[in-house]
Amino acid sequence: MKLTTHVLDVSAGIPAAGVRIELRALQSSVSQLLSVQHTGEDGRCVGPLLADEHFQVGRYTLTFYVADYFRSRGVPMADPPFFDEAVIHLGIAEADRHYHVPLLVTPWSYTVYRGG
Repeated sequence: MKLTTHVLDVSAGIPAAGVRIELRALQSSVSQLLSVQHTGEDGRCVGPLLADEHFQVGRYTLTFYVADYFRSRGVPMADPPFFDEAVIHLGIAEADRHYHVPLLVTPWSYTVYRGG
């Protein structure tokens, strides 16, 4: 199956285009960078973050560079920003399922959940 994401800027009511996302696999105390992607105009990546034989049971981290996104839109940000990155730790327990991770973001908050 696969791991996908969707980023929505709820402060502006638009998809968050151009958000850099890093996917890392976590094994013990070591992390391995698996993928770096950017969201498109619809707030989604062109393809899955993880798929097919690479989609395996395990622990992962998704890092969304949200302060960079808001700066690129001209949104005033404190220095340092309230939060620079939204870091989501997730576990894939079933390699035969689709895992979708929507991120709803503002300059001061974020919400994440497992979607369908």
